[in-house]
Amino acid sequence: MKPISLADLGQFKKDKHKFATITAYDASFAQLFYEQGIQIMLVGDSLGMTIQGESSTLPVTVEQIAYHTRCVRKGAPDAFIISDMPFMSYATPEQACHNAAILMQAGANMVKIEGGSWLCETVKMLGERSVPVCGHLGLTPQAVNVLGGYKVQGRDEVTANQLVKDAIALENAGMQLLVLECVPSSLAAHVSEELLLPVIGIGAGAQTDGQILVMQDALGITARPPKFAKNFLAPAGNIHDAIHMYIREVEEGIYPDESHSFS
Repeated sequence: MKPISLADLGQFKKDKHKFATITAYDASFAQLFYEQGIQIMLVGDSLGMTIQGESSTLPVTVEQIAYHTRCVRKGAPDAFIISDMPFMSYATPEQACHNAAILMQAGANMVKIEGGSWLCETVKMLGERSVPVCGHLGLTPQAVNVLGGYKVQGRDEVTANQLVKDAIALENAGMQLLVLECVPSSLAAHVSEELLLPVIGIGAGAQTDGQILVMQDALGITARPPKFAKNFLAPAGNIHDAIHMYIREVEEGIYPDESHSFS
């Protein structure tokens, strides 16, 4: 496979070609995922919970994300790697630029930040300095203490309208990719139609342009998986076939179905 670019992702959206992405934290799994056909991986701050055993993503540091980014890059040299900006690492545009540089130099192709239109100045400044930005709206895990837990977002008209406004504002500021987490399928479909950029869903129904799963959820390792997760390892029997099944079901619109979505 040739290295994938943001232009390729934009073409996927134009062609209505759904694509699968997954979290990765080390060289071995990054290599396996890439060899099975996953070209886009997220070095997520979910590693705080999945790797470190923390109760949230908040303790994760920039240095830890950079370390895992380097590991993933070694395992999948040609992958498109998105690296999470951890909690409070982008509180100001200047701080965001400093920390984004660390992650880009570690091997990231793009950084991901959580939040709405208050981040427009940050997105613009990063873009002007050659740092592509992926946004993250809906359930934003770094805001768990404000949200009062890991709850579905955008179920009422006010919050749904605000999410749409935030998405449009961020795209206008230069955001080039968006993750929507734990929102009603109808809202995710509307956002995906409104934006020119590709939208990746997790617990956001099947109408987004792509899907992402935490690797431990996709492989049935998580003790209490979220509703939107599917264990692909159980029916497949081995990890290689599980990843193939995940990719195929995303591309064919089989996953996620209604049982893995929110109304």
